[in-house]
Amino acid sequence: MSTAVVFYDDRRARNFEPFASTQPICEMVAGVKKIRERWEEMLQPSRVQFAAGSRHDYFDEANVLAAQGAIPRGTIVVNSRAIPALASDIVRSARQAAACTMWHCGGQLAAVRLGAPVDARVFADGTLTLDELNAATGSIGELNGWWAEEVWDFVRLLPELLVSDIGKIVQRPAVAVSIGKSTQPLASVLGDHPVAILEPGEGEVHGKTRIEPHVILDASAGPILIQPGAHLHAFTRVNGPCYIGRGVNVMGGDIGGSSIGDVCKVRGELSSTVLAGYSNKGHDGFVGHSYIGRWVNLGAGTITSNLKNTYGTVSLWTPTGVRDTGMQFLGTLFGDHVKTGIGLRLTTGTVLGAGANVYGSSMPPKVVAPFSWGDTAPYSLYESNKFLEAAARMMSRRDVELTDRARRHLAAVHAGRWTVRT
Repeated sequence: MSTAVVFYDDRRARNFEPFASTQPICEMVAGVKKIRERWEEMLQPSRVQFAAGSRHDYFDEANVLAAQGAIPRGTIVVNSRAIPALASDIVRSARQAAACTMWHCGGQLAAVRLGAPVDARVFADGTLTLDELNAATGSIGELNGWWAEEVWDFVRLLPELLVSDIGKIVQRPAVAVSIGKSTQPLASVLGDHPVAILEPGEGEVHGKTRIEPHVILDASAGPILIQPGAHLHAFTRVNGPCYIGRGVNVMGGDIGGSSIGDVCKVRGELSSTVLAGYSNKGHDGFVGHSYIGRWVNLGAGTITSNLKNTYGTVSLWTPTGVRDTGMQFLGTLFGDHVKTGIGLRLTTGTVLGAGANVYGSSMPPKVVAPFSWGDTAPYSLYESNKFLEAAARMMSRRDVELTDRARRHLAAVHAGRWTVRT
């Protein structure tokens, strides 16, 4: 039976800046996978759409388009903030899900199979709750998983997600892996948790993983999962729990507790951080307890602070005001397409809006608006055409085209950019 899925960004999700401006929240990385990918494994949908208001009308990555018009009966509407745990048996999980019409996670309603058509416009302002939808008749599924109640939860939950995700993936019977000390003669493998290096499947473009001599894979504190095509250079230390995606280039340093998305470059000290993909931290400099969006480039020596010298909890700017996160460790949230100059220093709980290009010797304020440009606040505006030219050049270096539709999307993000209230 073919199934369509619509990921719904409610009002809370739409405040997840600096990321909600440029993408539906289902595209954010939780653990080792995007939220969308986690649900796709379970539901095996024939079509995926999203409902996030009009801000992403031109978003079309991964064949995910905005829902429009009548959403038919039988469509599954998923709250984008619900993060289901991965399954060790995908086939069994999908079979169980096919019989369900509602899914609960942590006592909250996470998804509903529509019992009647609805107009996509009911999701326009984000105030609708899934409880208000007419659900089809059938069984209720209880999901293990998590909720992203705040944008910083993608950092707060990262250690728990990594341990759970990697543990489930290495148990899957269809996954070809090399595990343990004997299979990595060039590396020093420490600890008792799994160290899994996935073998390339048929059609894999990135090939086999390369691990040079003098690499340490330390699984004392958690498991390590390395995808095909990764290249770990000599004098790299990887501390679990840690995930290294396809085509990732780790060029030395101390990497731990992190999720590094596909085709990223990493060097230096990286701790408890998500790199969503296609981003570069190619030089020395500490980055900790941060979330780095897509197509980000950190200049040499960019450093984040992730701990206050009072050891108190970190506050963070949000669209609804500055909030206490309750977290003792929190670095910087880097929006998509952010660029930093050499030697930039970032204080605890910094938010850099999408497309910002900041540099210089002075420390930026704790929030920098999207498409800001300059070496000190108040920043100039990064002109739309110049930003798009730079984005296209960076993407072409990874053999990715900035399509006309993607240009329209980013131009619309630029035109609708949020500002910082003073």
